[in-house]
Order: sequence, then C-alpha cells, then structure tokens
Amino acid sequence: MLHGAGGKYMLQFIHKYILKYFGDLGRDIDVPLLLLEDSAIVNGIAFTTDSYTVHPLFFPGGDIGRMAVCGTVNDLAVKGATKILGISCGLIIEEGLELSDVERVLSSMRAAAIEAETSIVTGDTKVVEKGRADKLLINCSGIGVPEEELTSNYETIKRSRSENTSMWLITKNIRPGDRLIINGPIGDHAVAILTARGELGFESDVKSDNAPLNKLMRKALEVGGVTCAKDPTRGGLAGLLNEWAENTGLGFVIREDSIPMSPAARAASELLGIDMLEVGNEGKVVMCVLNDKAEEVLESIKRSGWEQASIIGYVTDSFKGVILETTIGGKRIIPPPIGDPVPRIC
Repeated sequence: MLHGAGGKYMLQFIHKYILKYFGDLGRDIDVPLLLLEDSAIVNGIAFTTDSYTVHPLFFPGGDIGRMAVCGTVNDLAVKGATKILGISCGLIIEEGLELSDVERVLSSMRAAAIEAETSIVTGDTKVVEKGRADKLLINCSGIGVPEEELTSNYETIKRSRSENTSMWLITKNIRPGDRLIINGPIGDHAVAILTARGELGFESDVKSDNAPLNKLMRKALEVGGVTCAKDPTRGGLAGLLNEWAENTGLGFVIREDSIPMSPAARAASELLGIDMLEVGNEGKVVMCVLNDKAEEVLESIKRSGWEQASIIGYVTDSFKGVILETTIGGKRIIPPPIGDPVPRIC
C-alpha cells in the first residue's frame, strides 16, 4: 500500500521503475514525464491522468465520481491550463454493484463537469467478477489549455525576474523569497472519509473539500505573480513541500499558526495521532507567489469564496528541506512522509 500512498516509497517506486522505462521518452516536449509535474505539456496542451480508488464510494461532501472529475480538472488547472477541453471516464465495476449507485456516481460526475465548465467526452466500461474489485474504480484523463490570464501572469513574473522561467506553473520557477499561499483548511477530506468509515470516534459535520479549482486559478493568475502551484493530495502539505525542496534544493518555511485547519481536523489529529500535514486533500492548492504580489493574490482568492485562504510561509535558500515554525516559538523539521496515514482517500 505504501508504494501508492504519496510518500517516499511511492517516489522511490516511480524513480526506480516508472522513470527507468519511460523517463527518457518525450524529453523534447514542453513539460515531460521526467519532471514529475501534475500534468505533462505537449505542444502547448496540458494532459493528465489519474485513477480513483476511494473507500467508501460516498462520503460527506462528495463521492468517487465528483472526486474523479475535480481531481482531473485540478491537475490541469494548477499548471496553468484553466480551460478544460475535455475529460475521459473509465469505469471498472464490480459485479453486483447496484445500478442506482452507478447512476448516482455518474450524475455527480456530470454536475462536477458542468461546475468546471467542461465535458466528459469519451470513456470505457469494464465489469469484473464479484470480489475482483471493490465496487467501483474510476480512471479519468483530461486535456486543457491556458487562457490569457496565464500569459499576463508570465509577463508579471518576467518584469520581476531576469532569469529564464517557464510560462507554465512548474517547480523550476520557484525562487527564494516566494511566498506560500494555501486556499483553505487542510484535513477536511480525511475527516469526511473517516466519518463515512465510522473510524473517527466522535460526531462531525465536516464535509470533504473536493472542488474544481480552475476558476480559482484563473482569478489568481489574473492578479499575476504566481510562479508555481500544486494540489496537496496524496502525501499532503508535507509531501508537496518536500517534493519541491528536493527538486529545487531550496528551503520551505511554514508557520503552524498560519495553516488553516477546522476544529474537527484538529480533534482527529489529537485523538487518532494523525499528522494532518501528511494527509491528502481534495480541493486545495498551494501556490508560490512573488513576494510583492502575495497579499494581492490572497485577497483575490478570498473574494472568490475561499475566505480561509492564508499565506503560510516562504521560500529560502538558507537550507534545503521543510521547517515548521511552531506556535510556541520552536522549529521542527518536517520530513517526507512515508505514506498517507489515511489510505484510500482518493
């Protein structure tokens, strides 16, 4: 399970096996597999794929269908492809699954696609024997293109930096001095899944935060100064920042009192011993933003409906890694997570 949980074992697996066979292919495309970004960029078109194995299928605030569409949209949007041209839908259905459940999932996918201003344009369906799959698994792929906001964002960055950067919101653009912004509380999706499984240990009305982020990204890019972005899914905030640190050689400092978290997520963290920095999130994005544009980008995000968005830290070249400044004035090294402490939440 650890090899698919978003932590260091999954990264080791990807480097040792996936990149071994595929990493040298397509090196001449805009953003190749070798860079391990959320989407590849081929001839100016962003392309991504993802598989969804969440258990249970339905949970407070969402279901596997909504998550599949939103997750695909977000992997494109955080790289700057905010216009989603189309999404595929591949279903692997276990024999015996109620057709009413299938219909409920498909209806949810339709609603999420409309919300993201896109369409499900192709797909595939397979049925396997009872006991050979856990009710329903979904794979989605998507393609997207940039809009004028990404171009204007790039112009803003070029006015502040003389060195070469990419128009796309990829890791190599990150520089010391960039501020870190997250659009809302971490941990809510994990709490919603634990509630649905009956594993939380207390009553909670927290709902999953899964949502399409292409409209939010469009608003942030309109302000300008966004250098890189990524959604903290498997491996959570800790996994995302350690990935950035490893790939840039830079340090990422985050402040504990600036990281938004709901009371239920804090309670679950204390009761179950779960580090919410390591759990996967849906509907969240972490952005690196030019220092002099960070407050303006933050206000734009808040006006877009994400009132709990926060500047949570900054990038430095004084060390390599991730450090948390605690509420009591100490500092704690945040290592790469081994895996997601709440498995199968995406």
